[in-house]
Amino acid sequence: MVRIAVGLSGDTVHGADHNGCRGVAFLTIRIETVKQTASTNADLKALAGQGSAAEGYWLRAETQSGGIGRLGRKWESPKGNLYCSTVVDIRPGDPAPSSLSFVAGLAVYAVIRSYLPGTEMILKWPNDILVSQAKICGILLERVKNQVVVGIGVNIAVTPEVEGRLLTSLAAEGAKIDAAGFLDRLTVTFSDLVRIWRDQGSPHILKEWQKLAHPVGSIITTSDERDERTTGEYAGLTADGALRLRKADGTLIEIRAGDISIG
Repeated sequence: MVRIAVGLSGDTVHGADHNGCRGVAFLTIRIETVKQTASTNADLKALAGQGSAAEGYWLRAETQSGGIGRLGRKWESPKGNLYCSTVVDIRPGDPAPSSLSFVAGLAVYAVIRSYLPGTEMILKWPNDILVSQAKICGILLERVKNQVVVGIGVNIAVTPEVEGRLLTSLAAEGAKIDAAGFLDRLTVTFSDLVRIWRDQGSPHILKEWQKLAHPVGSIITTSDERDERTTGEYAGLTADGALRLRKADGTLIEIRAGDISIG
């Protein structure tokens, strides 16, 4: 499946020759769907390691048997939800690769918002999206040589049950869309945002992300892989996307990995 460029307005630009046009992403997008795999990220990491993964290629699986989320957690993968991965080339002069997690978050947010225009939504650091205060997607970035594999999972038709976590799905929120249709929109939105990331840099992406995220001053508790917790006021992001947290004694610290809870 091929998708031709999308402009900032979100309107598809049709035609074979776009030379000389500005403000449009010209990436040819190809989507491959398989019935099952262990992990779309693992598959694309293998291709990237061989130099066989081209930017614009998306791999989607109807189900996964070994999906992995952040901090190595298992990602539940029932049929009906979206499991996909793509690659982004790291070119000379590109922003920091880690900032692609904010690009992916903005892209997924925009597509979900198009189906749920009036529903409460928020971006949560580092790369979560909450709908009606419940998690609806997961994003995982992994570096392979001069490429970043971006894995995205979105609960479309099924709300998985995970102990200790509040989850939702597009279907549970009243949206009528399947995984393939969601991915069609996501590929062009992501492509356009990658172009903006390259053209305008990560400060612009982080600014746009902050507009849709928990406000500065929110009380946040962070926890790391050892479940060590720190509470303070959210004080924005650093230039490289780390979370700034002001503790009760006024100390300002930077968090670069872990989970957060708000409130």
